Amino acid sequence: QVQLVESGGGSVQVGGSLRLSCAVSLDSDSYCLGWYLQAPGKEREVVSTFDSDCSTRYRFSVKGRFTFSKDNAKKTLYLQMDNLKPEDTALYVCAAAWFCSSLPEAYNYRGQGNQVTVSS
Repeated sequence: QVQLVESGGGSVQVGGSLRLSCAVSLDSDSYCLGWYLQAPGKEREVVSTFDSDCSTRYRFSVKGRFTFSKDNAKKTLYLQMDNLKPEDTALYVCAAAWFCSSLPEAYNYRGQGNQVTVSS
């Protein structure tokens, strides 16, 4: 059984930082783990992925500002978000799929999502 339970998020001013956490229960070490966002009126977008070989990828708009990490002992994923901008405002969802993809619909396991709001 695969479960992803998120915590963190909230409201912050421009330039601030937030950290999202996602406690995971996985039945395999082979999953690709990812974070995607959904903003009102916009398509869902994959923000970052963490592959089974520990390689990470980031959407261009967040590269250098967001860091995806994984604590195996705590079975927890983290998305550290620094230098936040108003356009980062969205619902962020942690998710798992058999293969890394830039398409959110490829991730068939997902958490409940946490809202991140950045105000100027």
